[in-house]
Amino acid sequence: MEQAYLSYGTPSSAQTVLTVTQHLITQNLAAEARGQQKFPICIWGTHGIGKTELVQQLAKTLDYQWAYVAPAQFEEMGDLLGMPSIQDGQTIFHPPSWVPTTEGPGILLLDDINRADDRILRGLMQLLQNYELVSWKLPPQWQIVLTANPEGGDYSVTPLDDAMLTRMMHISLKFSAKDWAIWAAKNQVDPRGIDFVLRHPELVTGQRTTPRTLVQFFSNIAAIPKLTEALPLVQLLGAACLDEATVAAFIHFVQQEEANIITPAAICKATKFESQVYEPLQAIVQQETLRVDILAALCTRLKNHLVVNNSSPKGKELQNLQDFIKMDFLPNDLRLSFLQDLINAENKKLKAVLDDPSIAQLLLQKM
Repeated sequence: MEQAYLSYGTPSSAQTVLTVTQHLITQNLAAEARGQQKFPICIWGTHGIGKTELVQQLAKTLDYQWAYVAPAQFEEMGDLLGMPSIQDGQTIFHPPSWVPTTEGPGILLLDDINRADDRILRGLMQLLQNYELVSWKLPPQWQIVLTANPEGGDYSVTPLDDAMLTRMMHISLKFSAKDWAIWAAKNQVDPRGIDFVLRHPELVTGQRTTPRTLVQFFSNIAAIPKLTEALPLVQLLGAACLDEATVAAFIHFVQQEEANIITPAAICKATKFESQVYEPLQAIVQQETLRVDILAALCTRLKNHLVVNNSSPKGKELQNLQDFIKMDFLPNDLRLSFLQDLINAENKKLKAVLDDPSIAQLLLQKM
């Protein structure tokens, strides 16, 4: 099914899309200062994957002004061009309300651009080329960012021709469970939901199951302390917004795993690591085949917990982290990946785990 989709730009994680978009914005500002052309940026991706929120996040991070419009809602060319009036014998178009009026820096998001009517798309050509339209211009230091769904498949979109495509820079947003888990931890998404997505990332990009609908579902089950005691309700809530296969997988996950989930906070706060963390976790994962999926999800959630909370591990918490890294049933590749994630995190205080010589040696051997 995915092979029928057509999008543009390299499929990339959310963090890469943010990095590339910020770089292009910086280049646009420099070009504008030189009196040269700016290029809009188009972010492609499937529905519900978080394109719009990603651009909002970037504007907030950069402390930029924000303006939003969905051209698919335009019914008349006046919605795009503005209202005309006669001044000194000439027809002048006044900008519509969605056009920013104050000097930037700022981001104007044209959301779901290829869901607009073809005549609206043709009308946008001048705006994308020159950041102006008929009688009005965007204020200085404003950037145009667009989002689009892939062409083909079941999407009801208007194909963009080459003349329009070549007016923009393109990149595609691809779902990454690890990136989503970081966002979810920051936004206090139900930890059971985060654990489920990390173990079943293949279920996320369905027809109804998207990162957006999963967050809806997890928000609605967050107030249920014991999901196993409310499975009929959980199933109804899942069916309200998710694909059938996702609901079935989540119910199975709850039945098999809910009671066994060890939280990152419990690992950090354990007073007796051996009996409170090592032994319970060993009993869960050392089955006929090692449950690497559980260990991988736990490593990701533990790293995210430390980063999001800007932890400064010391004393018993630091010892617990070091003991976690040294657990004998933790596969070496997973151990090293987790260690590298901690070392490369923005929170440099996590490097304290290297105070243990045996852990530091693991990293040196890989290097």
